[in-house]
Amino acid sequence: MPELWAKFSDMASQPARLSVNINKIATLRNARGGNVPNVLDAAIRIQEFGAQGITIHPRPDERHIRYADARALREVVHTEYNIEGYPDRRFIDLVLECRPEQVTLVPDGPDVLTSNAGWDTVRNGDLLRPILAEFRQAGIRTSVFMECQEDRIRAAADLGADRIELYTEGYAVGYASDPLAAVTPYVHAAQWAKSVGLGVNAGHDLSSENLQFFAQHMPGLDEVSIGHALISEALYLGLENTVQRYRHLLER
Repeated sequence: MPELWAKFSDMASQPARLSVNINKIATLRNARGGNVPNVLDAAIRIQEFGAQGITIHPRPDERHIRYADARALREVVHTEYNIEGYPDRRFIDLVLECRPEQVTLVPDGPDVLTSNAGWDTVRNGDLLRPILAEFRQAGIRTSVFMECQEDRIRAAADLGADRIELYTEGYAVGYASDPLAAVTPYVHAAQWAKSVGLGVNAGHDLSSENLQFFAQHMPGLDEVSIGHALISEALYLGLENTVQRYRHLLER
């Protein structure tokens, strides 16, 4: 691990940016109907509290974030707007309409409860290449959700992606028993990504318990996207305190 850290030492600069996924706020609103809690107001406040971005993942059934939310949020997100999703034509058209700063392509179909795997960019290259090109032509930064395989990371670069988002469920599961072993594949993956010119984001099951260790060992990390854990903790600590807590963990 010290050798990996030495290779990464020249990449360490600013702390990773915090993008807050607000899907769970929309889930709570949709459970009752109406507009409470208000998704737009939540996004405004989360940015005021220190988040450096807002992430949403609209799904075809609109079970949390709705396509109308995605359009309305463009008017109030003044930090970085990140839209995640499976790139069918409806999603592509939504992204091109909203013009977020970043789009993150995720391989889940409509029946998947939550993201549970990364792209096989080797096998899915013919699908991804023209989509990435379309977003790039529109001036939207692209990120591809994926796991830690070197060949797939290199393929993402060859396909024209700007960044990858590392799927961190494996890290979160392994952290409890052996944090160093859990983070090592991600350090390698980030090293490979940076070597081929890709930025590195991360997300899925990162929490206040495991975030600081992850960020400390990933000095090339550009951004984390966190939703479920952060919004859940906010039920106890308050939204402002929780956002600022996560920012503090990244900055330490």
